Amino acid sequence: MAAPLSQDLRQRLVGAVEQGSSARQAAARFAVSASAAIKLVRRVRETGSTEPGKIGGHRKPLLAGHEEVLRELTATRKGITLAEIRDALLERGIQPGSLTTIWWTLRRLGLTHKKSAARGRARAAGRR
Repeated sequence: MAAPLSQDLRQRLVGAVEQGSSARQAAARFAVSASAAIKLVRRVRETGSTEPGKIGGHRKPLLAGHEEVLRELTATRKGITLAEIRDALLERGIQPGSLTTIWWTLRRLGLTHKKSAARGRARAAGRR
C-alpha cells in the first residue's frame, strides 16, 4: 500500500493550485499523479485541511450484534447447517452475507454447527 504524500508536498501542491495552476499542472510540477492532486485539492475544499485521511483500520464484523441469535440457533437446533442458519437469519430480517461470514462468526464465538458423528456415520452407511 502506498504511503500518503508528505505534509510539506501537500502544502506546496495546494499552494500552487491556489496561485492559479490547475491540479494537473501542479501534479506534473511536483511529480505526483494527477488523481492524487485532484483528490487533495477536493479534500482541502471540503475540509480545509491538507491532512491525509485514515488509512486502513478495523472493520466491524457483519454479524456483530446478532451473536445471541446465533447462540440460540446453534443451541436449540443441534446439527444445524450453515445454510439453515442463513435461512433462519433471513427470516428474522438479518442480512448474513455469505456462508463463510456465518462460519467465521460462529468460529469467533466458539460455537459449533456440525452434525453429530452418529448422524454422519448413518449417512455414510446409507451411501455405501
